[in-house]
Amino acid sequence: MSSNLSRRRFLTGLGAGAGAGALGIAAAGNAGAIGLERPSDEEELPPLQTQTVEFDGEHQAGIATPSQANLWLIAFDVKDDVDRSRLRGLMRVWTQDARRMSKGHAPRTDLEPEMYDAPANLTFTLGLGEGFFTAVDREDEMPEWLGPLPEYETDQLRDEWNGGDLCLQICCDDPLMLSHAARFMIKNGAPFLDVRWVQMGFLNARGAKDPDVTPRNRFGQLDGTVNPRGEDDFDRVVWIDSGPDWLRGGSAMVVRRIEMDIDGWDILDRPSREEVVGRTLDTGAPLGKENEFDPVDLDATDEYGLPIIDRNSHVARSMPPKEFPNQRILRRVYNYDLPPEPTGRFTSNTGLVFICFQKNPMDQFHPIQERLAEADRLNEWIFHIGSAVFVIPRGTTGDEYWAQDLLED
Repeated sequence: MSSNLSRRRFLTGLGAGAGAGALGIAAAGNAGAIGLERPSDEEELPPLQTQTVEFDGEHQAGIATPSQANLWLIAFDVKDDVDRSRLRGLMRVWTQDARRMSKGHAPRTDLEPEMYDAPANLTFTLGLGEGFFTAVDREDEMPEWLGPLPEYETDQLRDEWNGGDLCLQICCDDPLMLSHAARFMIKNGAPFLDVRWVQMGFLNARGAKDPDVTPRNRFGQLDGTVNPRGEDDFDRVVWIDSGPDWLRGGSAMVVRRIEMDIDGWDILDRPSREEVVGRTLDTGAPLGKENEFDPVDLDATDEYGLPIIDRNSHVARSMPPKEFPNQRILRRVYNYDLPPEPTGRFTSNTGLVFICFQKNPMDQFHPIQERLAEADRLNEWIFHIGSAVFVIPRGTTGDEYWAQDLLED
């Protein structure tokens, strides 16, 4: 427990306690007699009031970090008159503020320091888009894969959910802390950046599920079963290990906004849903298997010799071919559920803020999405309406700011 927090609570209660000394002594004895729980010598605070995620490190926080309950994903465009020098100043301020907020400390210019009582695993992750490199005159440093993804057969992209010169992924287990932190970053960025879009998402509340349990999406599917696990797997799949200094230890971020046809999904019976997905909905096990993490066997047949898993099911189409085992990604997906749109096609406005991390999206995400767009049976109920790609700079040390190696003259 934070010593500052416990000291503050002690001092707050000191006056009242001193004025009722005799009564307090009597009450303490009575508490034991009637079975009331005595407070401990050092008050135990709610877990989220003290839980933080380290801001600095080899990699930015918010990628390998266990997914928090709430997401704000904000894309910005650089204003026309903003150059490298001004963006360098913004990165210094943003990094300093994000570092303090992640520790549960108010930024020095925040007039509402009481908002930081519960940091609740707050994380900030910076991504840079193609336009950022143009704005800072560093096109020669831009990864060759950075830019719009190819058009897929099933795309129904809308301009309001596409692109962005840079982005902030802000996640937290407390929605109020998250809202305040996002607003503070947007406010400080306003002289330099215009907000392009904001995508908010949610998962189960912290404590509702074991932290190691794979989260579910609004179709009831477990979403993220085949994610990389452990440092070696992350090194193979997620972290970039070549290129300039600012990039090594970073990653590539793909964002897809996926609208769900909940109306149509509601009509399907449970066996039909599982046939579409290729997994059981309760355990997430591949059809024909018992456990979520059992290997998928596309050659398995039933008693009549028919395939147990449809070759065009979601799990089958997303599997990497044996000759390309690197076609894997880290999914860090959130649900959204908003009021129905007046001119919308469904009675709900529901879907996924699909975020994934990998070394190279053209080698990893792209071939997977190509296969899915071609024949995934789930395509009847999902629609990709937004798309963006960002490069994630490496993590920072305590005296560095985001993308410092890229922005220094």
